[in-house]
Amino acid sequence: MNIKLTFSYDGSRFNGSQMQPEKNTVADAFLLLFNSMGIKSQLVLSGRTDKNVHATGQVANIKLPYFWKDTTKLFQILSKHLPSTIKLHSLIEVNDDFNARYSAKRRIYRYVFTNTQINPFNQAYITKFDGVIDENIINQTIKEFIGIYDFEYFSKKGSAPTTTIREIYSIKFYKYKDTYILKFKANAFLRSQIRMMVQMIFKILNGSLTIENLKNQLQKKEQKLKTLAPANGLYLTKIIY
Repeated sequence: MNIKLTFSYDGSRFNGSQMQPEKNTVADAFLLLFNSMGIKSQLVLSGRTDKNVHATGQVANIKLPYFWKDTTKLFQILSKHLPSTIKLHSLIEVNDDFNARYSAKRRIYRYVFTNTQINPFNQAYITKFDGVIDENIINQTIKEFIGIYDFEYFSKKGSAPTTTIREIYSIKFYKYKDTYILKFKANAFLRSQIRMMVQMIFKILNGSLTIENLKNQLQKKEQKLKTLAPANGLYLTKIIY
């Protein structure tokens, strides 16, 4: 039986989502429980998130052995024994060919930031931008990302994807109380792509880079920016199949 899990987690409490030698990842938390129940299958995540990146709608799938047929009981066990920093939302049976990563059609992320004072209770979840937030500049900037581009110059090296071409369907910018939100929707994202895109927005806001620099980097004429926006403001929001 192939099951699909949808869950959220506090990324500040984990060393990322994928299994790593140093352990304490989101995948490790699930696999520790699965192994204790005789489930030795591979856990497939829809995508990786780095340390301090959060998720409100991460998806994974895993194949259950023949003796596990009660998904309601499995949901109850996982919900009870997973760390409090992980919240399991649903667990359903899906077709055998469903793959959380390769079956995904759309991915949605949000980036949350503010230029007001950060306190000890939200500093792990909101990025502080030091400067004036000009909404017109942001709206002019984000429209440049829309479309199909080779985002090689907007990604962190090391993941070796088969292609660096991605399509950004939309980027929405809005304000909620004292926070600002950027909502990204694409077919897929490269490693750290969103954080580098946000950093470009921040650099244009503070005047150290220009929209022309952004256009040149998108066209791979020059790479003026190689740094990333902080991880703590980023949330994997939803995977669409």
